[in-house]
Amino acid sequence: QVQLVESGGGLVQAGDSLRLSCAASGRTFSSYAMGWFRQAPGKEREFVATISWGGGSTGYSDSVKGRFTISRDNTKNTMYLQMNSLKPEDTAVYYCAATLASGYPGTYYRAREYDYWGQGTQVTVST
Repeated sequence: QVQLVESGGGLVQAGDSLRLSCAASGRTFSSYAMGWFRQAPGKEREFVATISWGGGSTGYSDSVKGRFTISRDNTKNTMYLQMNSLKPEDTAVYYCAATLASGYPGTYYRAREYDYWGQGTQVTVST
């Protein structure tokens, strides 16, 4: 089992940048493929980005591709989401998630594929 804690959210203006972190504890972090999801008020949780166990494979939603970068540091048991050129429509609670699924290339795009979730961190982008 792994515990996940997100941090780094906040209130920023459109065009600004933020870096979210997801700190993991418990079972070996490198055993998990990881992902970021977000949920805006009144909307369903949506996929943002995913990264494989070793970080060699990544995937992004079309809405963030080219602006957001997912990464991980297995020596620090931490995953990151660098968010640049933020837009008001990026406003949401951002969640990190972990999965023990073992397919190739180790990236997972659906919430139901993840086993563990953090509590979320709020990102608000003003105009």
